[in-house]
Amino acid sequence: MAQRKGCLIGCGVALVVGIGLAVALLFGVSKVLDVADKTLVDPKVYAEAKVGDPEGEVRGRLPSGETFVKAALKEGGPAEPAGSTCSWYLSTSDSGDDVLRFCFKDGKLADKAEYRMK
Repeated sequence: MAQRKGCLIGCGVALVVGIGLAVALLFGVSKVLDVADKTLVDPKVYAEAKVGDPEGEVRGRLPSGETFVKAALKEGGPAEPAGSTCSWYLSTSDSGDDVLRFCFKDGKLADKAEYRMK
């Protein structure tokens, strides 16, 4: 009887641990998909955007860029132009570690930069 009780407890613990791991895996996958949805930009969009283009027009072709990786994308890039608001994105290029930065000031694209993530 004691052996059977120990087996049931062990199976119960294994079940709870397995469910916990499955939940953690699903959470991780959802975060990766969230980053991809909000930060990936085609290099063509970067190339087509010209300094002086209206901010609304440029932002209309960009995802939100608001993810937990934003701080990591900022690192290693050129200084932001004074008084501007910038957004950082990952390029969908083959290298996979190119950052695309768009800076806006006074309702226009003031600066754009492309650099390697460190």
